[in-house]
Amino acid sequence: MTQMQTVDKAAIRDLAKAHGFELCRFARPEIPEKHADIYEAWIEEGMHGEMDYMAEASRMARRREPGSMLEGVRTVISLGMRHTPPPYSLNEMIRASDRGAIAAYAHGNDYHEGMKKRLKALAVKLDRMLGEHDQRVYVDTAPVLEHALAEKAGLGWQGKHTLTINRQLGSWMMLGELFTTAEIAPDEPASNHCGTCSACIDICPTRAIVAPYTVDARRCISYLTIEFRGFIPREMRPLMGNRIFGCDDCQMICPWNRYATAPDPDLLIPRGENCLPELASLFELDEASFRNRFRKSPVRRVKRAGFLRNVAIALGNSGDEHAVPPLLRALKDVSALVRGHAAWALARLAEGNGKREIMVHLREGETIENNPKALEEIRLSINEIKGKK
Repeated sequence: MTQMQTVDKAAIRDLAKAHGFELCRFARPEIPEKHADIYEAWIEEGMHGEMDYMAEASRMARRREPGSMLEGVRTVISLGMRHTPPPYSLNEMIRASDRGAIAAYAHGNDYHEGMKKRLKALAVKLDRMLGEHDQRVYVDTAPVLEHALAEKAGLGWQGKHTLTINRQLGSWMMLGELFTTAEIAPDEPASNHCGTCSACIDICPTRAIVAPYTVDARRCISYLTIEFRGFIPREMRPLMGNRIFGCDDCQMICPWNRYATAPDPDLLIPRGENCLPELASLFELDEASFRNRFRKSPVRRVKRAGFLRNVAIALGNSGDEHAVPPLLRALKDVSALVRGHAAWALARLAEGNGKREIMVHLREGETIENNPKALEEIRLSINEIKGKK
């Protein structure tokens, strides 16, 4: 008998589940040609935005050839770790305009660190089960087409929103991979069950899903609020609503998530304070309180300036006049990114008797602002207020 024939895949799945991975499937270290071609065309169209690392030639080559990630690799174990879906409906989220929407996976601890630790622990146990082999574990940041590998392994198919959907468990999950030189029989690839449904395409606030299975990152709220570090294009800001870190709309509307439940336990440990937090209180965070508030949270990735940039946009979209005082104070924030977006938000909220006070503060800000981009934002905001009847 060969090693492939004697490997107990059910035992490996049980082991994976014990480490927090509810889904565990096996594939050869190969990417279907269609997935590699789609990815390269996506890069050529510039849809990766400012994520330049995704277009690096060496990393693109590794994505096409996953065998390059580990010498002698024979099997990719694709793993899915579920997390708790949002405890509110899409309509409830939109109506809560004075509160910020944080993507559900970020309601708790950062999955990168937790998943990698669990993958490494699983790898150690696999060595005891199968005999020692060379292994590598990857979570999100490596040049791996994880959704393509998950589909090839039968874990789920890549939906029209480009996320992996499992027929039984939906799409509220994070993916990880364990590359191993152990020979394990591959599972059957997953088949696509999106059919004619276009719910995710239709619901996208910014029309970022430009075609089935194609997301233009430059329009995607998740990219804009997390990966993009500069001044968010003005035309995109009104479309972002109250979403301040990521966006779950396409998953919340997906029929395959209709009956999704929370895992027990949820290893990301969701915290209630990250579930629709009050925007005004978030906007008062200084550097120390931001770090403390989002300790162990993936929100820390965007840093205080990026996060308050997002919060300022949400406040501008809220229509709440109570947001004006903190936004006025933010015109003197240490971050030009915050100052510029606060100016935009103030112009959005400038109505009635409040217009005069806002204009006075913007004029003052114009005289002292030394950052060209923030100054441009202030001047554009002044002109917008002038144009209001």
